[in-house]
Order: sequence, then C-alpha cells, then structure tokens
Amino acid sequence: MESPLSPKCKLLSTRLPFAFPLGKEDKEQVSTPFIPPIYELGPDFYDEVRPAVFPKALLRYRNQDAAESVGLGLLTPQEWQKHFWAFESLPQNIKTPLALRYHGHQFRSYNPDLGDGRGFLFAQVRDQDRLLDLGTKGSGTTPYSRRGDGRLTLKGAFREILATELLQSYGVNTSKTFSVFETGESLERHDEPSPTRAGVLVRLSHSHIRFGTFQRLAFFNQTDNIKKLLHYCVRHYYPHLTGFSEAELAAEFLRAVSQKTAETVAAWMMAGFVHGVLNTDNMNITGESFDYGPYRFLPVYDPAFTAAYFDQSGLYCFGRQPSAVLWNLHQLGGALKTAYPELAVPELLEEFGDTFNVEVQNRLLKRLNLKNPLQEITAIHDLNAELVSGIFQFMDTEKGAFEQTLYDLHSGASPERLHRSVQKDLYQKESFNNLRETLACFEIEDEDKARHSYLQTGKACALVIDELEALWAPIAEQDDWGPFERKLLEIRSFRGLYG
Repeated sequence: MESPLSPKCKLLSTRLPFAFPLGKEDKEQVSTPFIPPIYELGPDFYDEVRPAVFPKALLRYRNQDAAESVGLGLLTPQEWQKHFWAFESLPQNIKTPLALRYHGHQFRSYNPDLGDGRGFLFAQVRDQDRLLDLGTKGSGTTPYSRRGDGRLTLKGAFREILATELLQSYGVNTSKTFSVFETGESLERHDEPSPTRAGVLVRLSHSHIRFGTFQRLAFFNQTDNIKKLLHYCVRHYYPHLTGFSEAELAAEFLRAVSQKTAETVAAWMMAGFVHGVLNTDNMNITGESFDYGPYRFLPVYDPAFTAAYFDQSGLYCFGRQPSAVLWNLHQLGGALKTAYPELAVPELLEEFGDTFNVEVQNRLLKRLNLKNPLQEITAIHDLNAELVSGIFQFMDTEKGAFEQTLYDLHSGASPERLHRSVQKDLYQKESFNNLRETLACFEIEDEDKARHSYLQTGKACALVIDELEALWAPIAEQDDWGPFERKLLEIRSFRGLYG
C-alpha cells in the first residue's frame, strides 16, 4: 500500500546523513566520530538488548517532516526499513539498542520493577539546536518486560500517531511519531478484540530521561549516579544552567523542569486533552508530552472526565492533571534530595501554580489569536483570568463541544464565524452575552491567522473517541487506511495556527 503520508523518498542519495546534521562551519570536523551522549552515563543506566525479528514489514506511517528535521529525510524506503523495522544501527550512532533503567510511581504506588519493557533507545540525533532521541515501542522483550511479550498492537500505534499529530497542531510540546511498521504478528490482548494485529513504532522525543530515572537511583541510594545524571541533563537539555555552582544546580534544575512541565500541562488543558496515565515513569525531564496509551480528548468540558477505564478513582481525570503533575514533581525533587539533602523541594515548587495559571492564560490567547491591549500587569492578569473563567463557565453551562467552542471563538466572537458554526444556536443564548462582552475587550493578534482557510468551514477538527473508533474500523475490517489518511491531512491543514 502506498500512502501520500508514507511516501517513497526520491533516490537522491544512498549516503546516510551524519547523526548531527552539519553546517558549513562544521565541515572541517566531518572525520571526527560521533559518540552518542548516552554513553556518557555508562552501563549503570541501561542494558544492551536485541530487537525482535518480525515476519513482515508493511510501512504504515513515515513522518517525513520529522525525518528532514534531523537529517534523515533522504533515507530510501529500503534504508528506512533497515533502520526502523530491522533496527540496524545508524552510522556513527548507538551500536546496540539500549533499554533504559528506571522506576516510578504508578497511580501513586512505587514500582521498582519498571524500565524499558517493550522499547529501547535506538539512536540520538539533533535538530537545529537540540539533542533528540529515537526510541521504540513494540520492538521486543527486554530485561524489564515483566512476562509481557514486548509487542505493540497496530491499533495502539495508530492511536499514538493521531495523538501526536493532533497535539502538535494544537500547539502542544509533544514527541513525534516517527515511523510505524505493521509486523505481521497476531497478539492477544484483554482490552482489544483478539487476536489483533501488531506494529512497531519509533518515537522522536526530546530526551528519554524520565522522573523515574532519578527515582531508581534514589531507591538504590546511588548519590554519585544522581549527580552524574543531573549533569548529563543540564549539559544536553538545560545548558543555560551550566554556570551555577554544584550547590545551586539541583535547585535550578528542579525549578526549570517545573516550569517546562507547567507549560505542558497548561497546553493539555487548553487542548482538552486527558493523558490518562500520569505516572512518574511517564514524565519527561524536558517537559515534553509523550507515551500515549488510553488518552482521550474531551467531547465537552467536564473536569471529572477520565481517559483510562482502569482509573476507577479518577486520579488522572482532566481536572486533576495539574495536581497530578505537581505531585510527580515532588517525587522528582525527593529523588534529587537523596544526593542534595539541602534541596528545599516544597519552596522550589511553590511557583508551579502561578506558572500554570499564567500559562493557561497565554495558551488560551494563542488558541484564540487574541492579545490583551491593557498595559498594567494586574489589569492584564485580571482580564485574562476573566476570559478563561468566562469560556469555561459557558462551556460548562451549555455543554458545547470543547474543541468546537474554541474554534468558534478564534479571533473573537465574529458574528459571521458564529453563524457558520455547527453549534451556532448556542451563541444566541443569554449565557453567551457576558462572554461576548469580555471577548470584545481583546484585540486580534494576527490578521492573517484570522483569515486562515481552516476557519472558514464552520467545523473544528477534533478527535473524540467515537471518531477514533470510526477511523480504526475500516482498517480493522478491510485494511482501508483512506479515512485515517484523510484525517491526518485535515489535522495538518491548520498546523501553525495555534503557535
């Protein structure tokens, strides 16, 4: 099957690019071997593993934009399969896949039996200025598989593609699904009709280091390794912190991770996204959102909406995501405190709430393409807070579709846009009057975005569970990927609109 979203690359070159794309000033250093930074940590942090051998290779998804961003865009179909299905190492890169070691709290119960159980770190690459990791999901068993088969269902890969594509278009800091092959295996699962098809996924992410990576070292009281990992993270992900003294470094690192994480959870809230499994092993030290299992997008605003069927208490429901993330940050701080006993964790994390609230306001303004015309800081904050409160109160009262409502209010409450909306009747109700007045206090940020073609249809691009299942059904029943591919084109049609 040839897909417009999984294109064959033109055979422009059979030479593989360097792991770190070279600029003009770097050409003199071409002969210097690239040593993947992960090797700086040493074998206390990972285990060498072998990938599974799969019976078939059916390319279902190739993220050409992501590939080009890290210098891998010229890989031929044969090379792509060799590296991202058979997992032959990239030149001058990680020679043998590495399953990283970590622990974590799962639904707030500590689990020391975690680690990369069905994936591994395959390669490290760079975009313009960041170190990025290519990691796998469904690539076979490791020492941490815990009696699992190390495999991923094709439906799980399909769901992750859609999550990362849509979150990227919504302006969320997310990992990118890089590649998906169907592998020709049949799997037994209790949460899917079985036997079900298998796939192997490659993810491009900004670090493979999790909160749980630090937790494992604290569990074994490996203070030297905590310090080694901290310096690795600062050197490669927070280089602006390198000027701090050893005594200050852990504090500044925790503060920086808290800032990035607050920004991400605020972006989730403004995307109506429910991650579903906010365990500490699913939290990344760069704040990037990743690892999409039982996620959902809100159909309507509901703070109690829960994504995972097994989250019986609603611990990770939509409205509790900020507090869940803050709890996880405290666990990271506690792990750091093992090596840095003077670390004032509660005080350092006091800023999380304020950062989150300000970022919610900023994210909402980006989503609506609005700017606050006021000059005085308190007045700006108050008007922004009134807008956030007004929109969520309106959605709560009228039960309008979450994404559709934000779409309709883009660039202000234009009567023309509201009239085109599939839920136009809601905006005739008295409950909308106060919100209309608040919106009128703001100015349009970008006139070009206000005229974007995506905004002319009257219907927002959303992905509630019923549509996701409807997109999967033709794949499961007839191997028809057409509706899925059309959905990806729709998702990409408004990329950049929300920042």
